[in-house]
Amino acid sequence: MSTQPDPRFAGLPARPGKIIAVHLSYASRADQRGRRPDAPSYFFKPSSSVAATGTEVVRPQGTELLAFEGEIALVIGTPARRVGLDEAWSHVGWVTASNDFGLYDLRANDKGSNVRSKGGDGYTPIGVDLIDAREVDPTDLRLRTWVNGSLVQDDSTSGLIFPLAQLVADLSQHFTLEIGDVILAGTPAGSSVVVPGDVVEVEVDAPRTGQTSGRLQTPVVEASEGAYDEALGSLPAVDDAQRIAAWGSAQAAGLEEGAGADTPSGPAAKGLTPELRAKLERCPVATMTQLLRGHGLNNVAIDGLTPLPGSGKIVGTARTLRFVPNREDLFKTHGGGYNAQKRAFDAVGAGEVIVIEARGDASAGTLGDVLAIRARANGAAGIITDGAVRDYDAVAAVGIPVYGARPHPAVLGRRHVPWDHDLTISCGGATVQPGDIIVADTDGAIVIPPALVEEIVDAALVKEQEDAWVAERVAEGERLDGLFPMNKQWRERYEADHSRDAHA
Repeated sequence: MSTQPDPRFAGLPARPGKIIAVHLSYASRADQRGRRPDAPSYFFKPSSSVAATGTEVVRPQGTELLAFEGEIALVIGTPARRVGLDEAWSHVGWVTASNDFGLYDLRANDKGSNVRSKGGDGYTPIGVDLIDAREVDPTDLRLRTWVNGSLVQDDSTSGLIFPLAQLVADLSQHFTLEIGDVILAGTPAGSSVVVPGDVVEVEVDAPRTGQTSGRLQTPVVEASEGAYDEALGSLPAVDDAQRIAAWGSAQAAGLEEGAGADTPSGPAAKGLTPELRAKLERCPVATMTQLLRGHGLNNVAIDGLTPLPGSGKIVGTARTLRFVPNREDLFKTHGGGYNAQKRAFDAVGAGEVIVIEARGDASAGTLGDVLAIRARANGAAGIITDGAVRDYDAVAAVGIPVYGARPHPAVLGRRHVPWDHDLTISCGGATVQPGDIIVADTDGAIVIPPALVEEIVDAALVKEQEDAWVAERVAEGERLDGLFPMNKQWRERYEADHSRDAHA
């Protein structure tokens, strides 16, 4: 029997008896998934899944959705059974970095247990070095993840829904946490899919004191052995819902916005065609509002907006962002880090319009120049907010059309909490859904249901032509009675002129 230490556990004091992982614990990740748990929930990972830094993680043949999750690992230093919240941290001996790899191709049939999807050999890299838990503040630890040298996750324990000490205390209610047991404290937003050839690095540090785990490095490789045997169990299977979950968003997964979800259909679901967009550019908002009213839609105007200096017309599909009234405890969990506001501005695509619900409260800013620059860099068609704009002159100078209530110098935390995005919102008294068509000009901004947009724009172009002809007759001295709107005689004259012009 060998007495040599097992190299898999080089980043730990010894082989752990238990590894307990949290499903959702960071606000940024929970908001990305569209659900925020009331209490922590867990799953077990086998100790055989542990790997040291530099160990390759293998993606099995015939699979596509191997995803990383940078996490903080807590290593128990003294046994804990039914310990209170105030003493729980004293039972943690060390803190280090970990990576909770998962194979989403196997996730559906695991039904939440993650036995196969997260239990594979090498799926729990831990290390490099242990940080003494007594020397750090558990509320002030930073977690960062890089893929091929690019930073993809950057969050801190201030962004946790459930503090680290709560995880220890909660688990100790159910079983004894023994020396060497590991708790994986969950991952923030930014987790995504990696492919063979990628290298993932995770680091945990205490910025105030300088302690660090070092960078835990994991290269990704393709399996050399054959695929799974269907005679023994369920095979890997993926659908768009799993792709979105693994990649983090439909856009990141290369899917149409709304794939795998119940979202509006119509032209906006696939983006406006260049031809349709060009038609909308030619149509005044006032004319389309009148035509929408003819379809029974009287509540499509986004009220209370003023274009910033230099802002031109906006035509695009809606990308929504929602703020709720500020509550200090909620701002602590939702306001910092990679919050919903930052995620929305990062995710906006070419030709899309960020529409912000601020409840008409213009006593604090809802965006500033840096966010406007980000939206412009992504090719966004514009930004609309029923709240205030901060850095007003600087935002106007960015070169992206912005319509808002008014300027205000305060940051959003004075009145708003960035809560969630890509959902149905209310902006300026109008309901806006992701994918709705947004058009704004100096008369104001409106929302057009995707299913109606082609009919409305074609009718608007016809009406614009008619109105231009009527305006010429009025300029010639004709009376309005019978001409505006046209009676039968004027209609016949118009059609004759129009036919003659068409054949000229």
